[in-house]
Amino acid sequence: MTVPPLSATLDAPRTNGTSESLSFDGGPTDGLGFDLLDPVESCRQQLLPEVAKAIPTAKARRMSRSEVARLVTDVVMDTLDDTGQVLDLLQQRRLVSVLIGDLVAGRAQQSLEQTRAVPEPVADTVPEHHRLIDPLAVQESAPQPAARWGGLETSLEEAKRQVKPLVLERIDVGLASSLDQQTLHSELRDVVSDICKELRLQLNSTEFAKLVSSLVDDMIGLGPLEPLLADDSVTDIMVNGHDQVYVERSGKLQLTDVVFQDDGHVMNIATRIVTRIGRRIDESSPICDARLLDGSRVNIIVPPLAIDGPSISIRKFSRRRITLDKMAEQGNLSSAMCQFLKIAARCRLNVLISGGTGSGKTTLLNALSQLIDHGERVVTIEDAAELQLQQPHVVRLETRPASLEGKGEINIRHLVKNALRMRPDRIIVGEVRGGEAVDMLQAMNTGHDGSMCTVHANRPRDALIRLENMVGMASVNLPAKAVRTQIASAIHLIIQISRMRDGMRRINTISEVCGMEGDVVITQDLFQFEFQGEDERGRLRGSFRPSGVRPHFMPRAEYFGLGQTLMGLM
Repeated sequence: MTVPPLSATLDAPRTNGTSESLSFDGGPTDGLGFDLLDPVESCRQQLLPEVAKAIPTAKARRMSRSEVARLVTDVVMDTLDDTGQVLDLLQQRRLVSVLIGDLVAGRAQQSLEQTRAVPEPVADTVPEHHRLIDPLAVQESAPQPAARWGGLETSLEEAKRQVKPLVLERIDVGLASSLDQQTLHSELRDVVSDICKELRLQLNSTEFAKLVSSLVDDMIGLGPLEPLLADDSVTDIMVNGHDQVYVERSGKLQLTDVVFQDDGHVMNIATRIVTRIGRRIDESSPICDARLLDGSRVNIIVPPLAIDGPSISIRKFSRRRITLDKMAEQGNLSSAMCQFLKIAARCRLNVLISGGTGSGKTTLLNALSQLIDHGERVVTIEDAAELQLQQPHVVRLETRPASLEGKGEINIRHLVKNALRMRPDRIIVGEVRGGEAVDMLQAMNTGHDGSMCTVHANRPRDALIRLENMVGMASVNLPAKAVRTQIASAIHLIIQISRMRDGMRRINTISEVCGMEGDVVITQDLFQFEFQGEDERGRLRGSFRPSGVRPHFMPRAEYFGLGQTLMGLM
């Protein structure tokens, strides 16, 4: 039956500008007088459209030269790697400099428009049976739609713009939204096939499958973000408005060719994310922490707070089960540190994980939590639930924002207080960022050994200072020495983790809290990462060295029968 169109707008599919191999067969000069026999100028001719696709001219003119240079360099290096062409360092620098000038002057955009300027075929020269052909029956050898629309991806974009409104008119949108992805995909194939015949669209089987998948993603998925969510090499997705989407791969940020149609399309996807977990995002509540169905963490901020359009940040949940042993294999820590942390877990030490944004705190917390005995009752507390504990006896608690009337908010501090009444063996707080610090310290000091939490800080000493400051945020009127005494008796171990400049996450310090000396909390470093240089691939070289000192918790380790093993590691 006929129903009103979806509120979601069309999205612009990905434009994977595939580079042709670089050729040096041009004439002696181009229209601007550049010598095409020079390999730099020959590369320039091939790269102009690629640069224009990756960096629109209007956007480049708003950016600083250093930012433009970085993006152009990425395009140049990716294309040279794909085509196997070799330029020395000076040639690469000259090529980047020339392309920046072309981009800002608009010559790159002109070159891109010329490559897309393919004339329309004359209607009566196209056989009728070609224009009415069933998309499912088109063979790979059939004429490609590039001759009609100027390229594979452009044809899919145009086809989607024509097909989607007709699809929405012919289906029950409410019923479609209740179907699973596979069932909806199957049901839409026949509808889309009929519409393509009516519109006389030439699509081969691969293009047709992409079109149906894109429509399904728009209706029940996350639209243009679905391919990025399916890519296991992507760890973070950052949407900065409708026309700029970055991802993180191997610790490095990369600009993708994924775009939305407009800011309204981004808002529709953001609303779909938050409504699944009973939250809302609008002008009256422009900030929201949420999660995807697979546990990935999402932060959304929209206008008027986000000036340039809605912003979505997704920290993807790894499908792989990360353990301390796996982290040791990857070089995130040494085997000795791995064994040390296993002993710390067995000895039920209270652990504070410290690090910057994206440094791997939650991943490390998940790995440490796997060492908890399966006979213990564990309560986890988070703003947006993302911890994936494997124990059978786990109670997961999640905060709740205020309602439209401004009532009903449940924050982390409320949940920590309630967790103390739930007979937990261990309490795990995803992140301590405010007054809940005082309740967490009291929990650690009242028989809940083995509890863990994370905090944003640059060094172990900074983590202790942040805890002290956050206790003050709880409006608890305690002298500084009393707060520090409570911290010193509650926290046993501080693990500092960071994302280093080569993109690798490493545990660079494991410190132990030894107690108080006067008004000062005393700590000692047990392991440290010592930087020694970098290899030819730009990866940092170094070693994880034990300090050789006797751990302060040695009597506790001996109580658990692990004293000799612990000393062997030091």
